Amino acid sequence: MSAADYIPERPTLSSLREAAASCRGCHLYGNATQTVFGAGLKRSRVMMVGEQPGDREDREGPPFVGPAGHILDRALDDAGIDRGDLYVTNVVKHFKFVQRGKRRIHQTPVMEEINACRPWLDAEIAVIKPEMLVCLGAVAAKALLGSSFRVTRCRGQFVESDLAPLVTATVHPSSILRARSDAERKQAYEAFVADLHLVASRLHE
Repeated sequence: MSAADYIPERPTLSSLREAAASCRGCHLYGNATQTVFGAGLKRSRVMMVGEQPGDREDREGPPFVGPAGHILDRALDDAGIDRGDLYVTNVVKHFKFVQRGKRRIHQTPVMEEINACRPWLDAEIAVIKPEMLVCLGAVAAKALLGSSFRVTRCRGQFVESDLAPLVTATVHPSSILRARSDAERKQAYEAFVADLHLVASRLHE
């Protein structure tokens, strides 16, 4: 059994979301509270793809509602992008973590888990047909653009891809939260907003 076995014959966003709720295509569903599917409208011009849901997303259901999501919201606002015009999702739909006391610590998904979940993302892309796809972070970028892709080297650049007419990558907003000092955090945030400004400018061409 794989995620591909759960994809509806004629998928829509609502039917995909409903089907994904019962996905058992890999082992990650066993510890997760729920499937965290993408959020947004079929007419969305931009799809943003992150790594996986975090603790808050796993508990609440929608993607990007935790601390990293708040950073994303603020950066989108500063870049002049309405989140309501976006479809946001992750390459992996279940929260992978290790329990330490009462805390659930994020663990990076491995390629086997990413590949197992890939049919959901492919179906989302096929239904929405975004004008632009933005990879948030190294895990999403490598999953979609190849293992040799380096966000640190190629962030903010638009690359050739069959995924969408315009494809680019930037850091995951959670990386800003991990900055060691206020100065580094401010610098990382400003660089993230600059990348989003490029997204906005290409949309308005």
